[in-house]
Amino acid sequence: MTTSEGKHLRAIKSFVLREGRLTPGQKRAFEVHWPNIGIDYKPGALNFSELFGNDNPVFMEIGFGDGGNLASMAKEHPERNYLGIEVHGPGVGHLMNILHEQGSTNVRIMKHDAVEIIDNMLAEQSLDGAYLFFPDPWHKKRHHKRRIVQPEFMNKLARVIKPGGFFHAATDWENYAEHMMEVLSAAPHFDNTAGSGNYTPRPERLLTKFEKRGHRLGHGVWDLIFTRKPD
Repeated sequence: MTTSEGKHLRAIKSFVLREGRLTPGQKRAFEVHWPNIGIDYKPGALNFSELFGNDNPVFMEIGFGDGGNLASMAKEHPERNYLGIEVHGPGVGHLMNILHEQGSTNVRIMKHDAVEIIDNMLAEQSLDGAYLFFPDPWHKKRHHKRRIVQPEFMNKLARVIKPGGFFHAATDWENYAEHMMEVLSAAPHFDNTAGSGNYTPRPERLLTKFEKRGHRLGHGVWDLIFTRKPD
């Protein structure tokens, strides 16, 4: 990104990379499974038919954490393909081990900034849906600009999600839920499946560690599911 004077501006990241130490098992997962499951970042649109070896619908999870939810979806829906994105190595290694143990072959993983992947590696209308569960809430007001759910982000998703596809977000921070509702409701290419201003009753999904943490802290959980309008 550059200014009108040609000065380079560093994009604001929605995450801080705190790379934890890999366990021996996670390190081995990168050595053994990454060549088959992992995708290295390289600008150029991915060909999902070639990548997965079929034409099944593709769903993306942004920031899958330890991968428990993504692994559960992959096992429950072998007729779907999943692209998982996570910047933290231990979570990536953990997910690869789970996928190997349960025999799921319908997941591919990228360890990179999701926004750059969406911008540079996803073709128009290539996704049937996208998930964003419990992203960093950046709860201090001065950090709200770091929240990934912003109008520009929704425009990026609108380009890569097919009409009729969906964006499903969830958070255990009420202020972030309100922020998401405001941004998504104003997004011109999306409609609220629960009706204007309404949150979606909790759908069936794995109870993640972040959701469990929210319950322990006395937080509620808010789900928002918006569908991509026809062009």
